[in-house]
Amino acid sequence: MRFKILGFLIAMVSLSPVVFAQKAQQVTVLKSANENKVDVAIGGRPFTSFLYPDTLEKPVLYPLHAANGTVVTRSFPLESREGDPNDHPHHIGLWFNFENLNGLDFWNNSYAIPANKKESYGWVRTDHILETKSGDTGVLIYHANWTDQQKNIILEETTRYEFSGNVNQRVINRFTTLKADKDAFFKDAKDGMLGLRLAHELQMPTTEDQNFTDDKGNVTVVKGGTDKVANGNYITSAGKTGNDAWSSRGVWCKVYGKMGADSVSITIIDHPKNPNYPTF
Repeated sequence: MRFKILGFLIAMVSLSPVVFAQKAQQVTVLKSANENKVDVAIGGRPFTSFLYPDTLEKPVLYPLHAANGTVVTRSFPLESREGDPNDHPHHIGLWFNFENLNGLDFWNNSYAIPANKKESYGWVRTDHILETKSGDTGVLIYHANWTDQQKNIILEETTRYEFSGNVNQRVINRFTTLKADKDAFFKDAKDGMLGLRLAHELQMPTTEDQNFTDDKGNVTVVKGGTDKVANGNYITSAGKTGNDAWSSRGVWCKVYGKMGADSVSITIIDHPKNPNYPTF
């Protein structure tokens, strides 16, 4: 199963005039010598880090910065930022997995799952960084295994990231191949495959409590609030906006909102050759 390109674009519109046909900034991709992480910088400024420690149930890109340095991902649970919601501890940065593969839930797994329930959850374990390259386009290629709790391999994943950007935007292209080591059945489920947890400002504001139930029947309650921080909204290629975008299909989906003095938008773009295109 090959996922050709999952395009991911962070655009930042500042109060200064926009310059078109902007020059690409240099990308630096550097593997840490003593930690399980790879740091990515664009134009000399931090963009993101690829994190794959044994303490995380899947590899993630965290945090993600807009071109002006603004962090567009939630801090919890890896860091603490005042006012950040602390629901869904499995929501970390930008990640890729699925809620029901051979009955195992890869999506909802986190430190919060009790030990007596852990058998029902899968793990994506990164074992090799295959390539890192800096330049106009930065490249990171890694290999990971999708396993059960006993480390029996169901799938092998090979992913290639390409990072690029200019003075006003950041771009990630993701190419992922999943190779089955045994029969692998992706049962229809609510959550999968590409996930992103946004900064508080980019959430849609709500005053009502929301209940979310996972594939194992666990319910997470997200409390509604009266804060003035959340101001995000969604729009899809099919013209769906706000809550109507939920669970709908689209070639792309964009969230946008104000962060400080700037307008920030983040767009996820599906490739026409991906399975089940256009994605939900």
